[in-house]
Amino acid sequence: MTDDQGYGEIAAHGNPIIKTPNLDRLHSTSVRLTDFHVDPTCSPTRSALLTGRYSTRTGVWHTINGRSMMQTDELTLAEVFKANGYATAMIGKWHLGDNYPCRPEDQGFEHTVWHHGGGLDNSPEYWANDYFDDTFKVDGAWQKFEGYCTDVWFREAIRYVEQQRTKPFFLYLTPNAPHGPYFVPDEYAAPYEAAGLPKTMAKFYGMIANLDENLGRLRARLAQLGLAENTLLIFLTDNGTTAGWIDQKAGFKYFNAGMRGWKGSAWDGGHRVPCFWHWPAGSLIGGRDVPALAAHIDLLPTLVDLLGLKKPAGHPVDGISLRPLLLGRNEPPPERTLFVHVQRAFLPPKWKNSAALTQRWRLVDGEELYDITADPGQQSNVAADHPEVVRRLHRDYEQWWASLEPALQQTVRYVLGAVFEPGHERHRSPPHRRRGGRTHALEHRRGHRRLPRETQSRSGDAPDLADPPRWQPTRRLLHAHPICVRPLSGRGLMPRRSVLRRADCQPPI
Repeated sequence: MTDDQGYGEIAAHGNPIIKTPNLDRLHSTSVRLTDFHVDPTCSPTRSALLTGRYSTRTGVWHTINGRSMMQTDELTLAEVFKANGYATAMIGKWHLGDNYPCRPEDQGFEHTVWHHGGGLDNSPEYWANDYFDDTFKVDGAWQKFEGYCTDVWFREAIRYVEQQRTKPFFLYLTPNAPHGPYFVPDEYAAPYEAAGLPKTMAKFYGMIANLDENLGRLRARLAQLGLAENTLLIFLTDNGTTAGWIDQKAGFKYFNAGMRGWKGSAWDGGHRVPCFWHWPAGSLIGGRDVPALAAHIDLLPTLVDLLGLKKPAGHPVDGISLRPLLLGRNEPPPERTLFVHVQRAFLPPKWKNSAALTQRWRLVDGEELYDITADPGQQSNVAADHPEVVRRLHRDYEQWWASLEPALQQTVRYVLGAVFEPGHERHRSPPHRRRGGRTHALEHRRGHRRLPRETQSRSGDAPDLADPPRWQPTRRLLHAHPICVRPLSGRGLMPRRSVLRRADCQPPI
């Protein structure tokens, strides 16, 4: 599962610019869910995918503020596979809690290689990680790696497959790319800059090109090991596009497969994503489309049914098995209403940035109705013409919301002094160097800044983790209220004892 790659950022979906030969090859030989939906942002999608339950039920509806931490009593895919004798591993982006009892190793994954927070530039992450030669958490301990982050994730994935090739395994591989900031080796972005794309978009496409290359490398190794025939490979993304809509202000007309919206929106462009299933031994081949409405909550029940797993006791799931549809059986798709919402608030507001979905209809914010079969771009609001459909979807949403309300009263908390987690290294916040009379910093989205690698310490060496820091922001939150650093001003350094107000912080999605 890639991060922030939209449905339209695959050449096989009609994008005239991007080059994704390995994804195209997978597309041409897979069973494809063409009306597949996730949540419009990172953490909610991940919790729903792993549990088969709507993300809000699991305690996750935001990506920050303590609302990206999954309830510890949830039954995850990893725990299901582990109970059935599979080895389990998670490699890449987790984004469901960084400390005990919310880490991937606490949720059924036996082997883990991952980064903290929602991105390599986030405050919970290891200091100075910047996509190149980074330090990641490996089975509970920090480990230094060489190379570009996506290359590292796939290299570790291949290593894991090689180690487990004689036994059944479940690998949850979740690269952080192409999530911003858009850092990628120059050779991947250069062809797109030469084609005239804005610099941001060129880097974004370059990150996807690197992902595509690594996918090809992984599939080639599976074939060399004799595992390709009987390995179920599922590809999807976690939400709609990002960089495409950012550059539209500069006049760039990005390709979004005819959809309206992007990451963080209730229109289809925010949550309809690719989903390819490839399993030659299980007859999931041939380049066949399945147009039935489906979602991330369907993965767990589908895998249990498709692979003949025994599901341990746990909370009831919201999803259904897609096995008959995947196998091409002549059965009508079930009639149901699915729901997505963009709840970027400490307590979610009802109806705001929401969508109720059926095979034909989309009710957005409880007011706008779109006939998705006749108007896939969601340009014509037909609510006035179909009041009975609006009433029915209103009723479905009200029932769904009532079922979520108990979860809104619960708070997930970290455990202080847990014996299951070794003491955290302390990260020094290095002093700022000044160049040409101005503080030198790398600019982040929405005004956040981070020091470049060369300013890690006065000497230019890595920070001394044994030396207590003179000053630093809280890096691991033990409650639901973040402390953020205000953007650097042009007037120089922030005083050491400055009061940091939450209102000053605008963390990225």
